[in-house]
Amino acid sequence: MRPAFGFREHAHTADWELEVWAPDLATLLQQAAQGMYALLGVKLDSSSTEERSLAIHASDAEGLLVRFLTELLWLEQEEGLAFDHLSINTNADSDLWADLTGGQITNLDKEIKAVTYHNLKVETDASGLRVNIVFDV
Repeated sequence: MRPAFGFREHAHTADWELEVWAPDLATLLQQAAQGMYALLGVKLDSSSTEERSLAIHASDAEGLLVRFLTELLWLEQEEGLAFDHLSINTNADSDLWADLTGGQITNLDKEIKAVTYHNLKVETDASGLRVNIVFDV
């Protein structure tokens, strides 16, 4: 039996694919972020604490997911930050507010160039929501 929320990597020919599932959109976004950080092999400096707040609007759940993960990638690449505590609220499928706590990255095993829309579809099933996300590496 699958847990109520989580993520796992899927084999993909040239890129990385991550399957994510959760009972609601806010938890799906949080699990997608944690899954992306796991793929990257992120390790944080435990002596530094960084906080950020995000507000994102998109036309649908897929756009919200891509914009959120892209913002996290930008913070990773430009400021060397990642977040291990994510408090996320959503309004329908179009608005997200997140309070993020994390720190400076001390180790990064891999690199992601972009979050793609390739076959991206947030679907509803008996246990909630699921999505497969393809990352360009």
